[in-house]
Amino acid sequence: MKASIVAVGGAVTSRKVSDKVGVPWVQASCGHCEWCLRDKPMFCAEQIGTSVNAPGGHAEFMVAYAKATMPLPKGISYEQAAPIFCAGYTVYSGLRWGDPQPHETVAVVGIGGLGHLALQYAKAAGFRTIAITGSQEKVALAKELGADEVVKDGRDLSRAGGADVILGTSNSTESMENAIQGLRPDGRFVLMGLDARNLQVSPADLIMKRIRVIGSQQNRRDFLYEALDFVAKGKVKVMTETYDFDRLHEAYDRVAEGKARFRAVLTF
Repeated sequence: MKASIVAVGGAVTSRKVSDKVGVPWVQASCGHCEWCLRDKPMFCAEQIGTSVNAPGGHAEFMVAYAKATMPLPKGISYEQAAPIFCAGYTVYSGLRWGDPQPHETVAVVGIGGLGHLALQYAKAAGFRTIAITGSQEKVALAKELGADEVVKDGRDLSRAGGADVILGTSNSTESMENAIQGLRPDGRFVLMGLDARNLQVSPADLIMKRIRVIGSQQNRRDFLYEALDFVAKGKVKVMTETYDFDRLHEAYDRVAEGKARFRAVLTF
């Protein structure tokens, strides 16, 4: 992936040719509905999303709204920057949305494309960090990524003292439900991983432990700035597989089959 601006519209003054930028998921919105006026364009019914109704996400050239582009910080490669505009932005938004406080513990369930970044962001932000994985082969990796401790499930998490915030990045609803057992009172479970099955939470936990389940997406633009900055400073590193553009279908298939470790990046 190389993302330098090659042309700008006549009315564009905030960007110039050769600027190195990236483009997140939501590019534009209607600008006049309640959610736009409240600066929450991700809820706009007429939003324009990259590769949704703004084509070109897998093309050599694409058109983007100038206001949607985010300049890349110095010291960050295109290959490292590209996944931050999706996976990195998503999990860092989840971490910030969970609002961990000083001395609180953050756990991550699902050490994959999202989770390997969530672990690093939580550690880079200064929190005690616990990885939850049932895969023995990922234990050493989780520790390399910054986990202070690795547990296999929610019961083990509870034995380890529990977590105040759990970042749910798994594609297994069962794993995420299990992890909730390890939430401390007033804990927050931030859901970012998707599965076809609905998430079920014990009413007793909701009431007696006063836990919260929070949905999260790419929540605020300043979170994207911070997510990129951590990478530029070398505190977070994306594990990528890079593919020449003519191997696009191979890259897509590996991601669809869950074989990519952990983000697939196209180079031009």
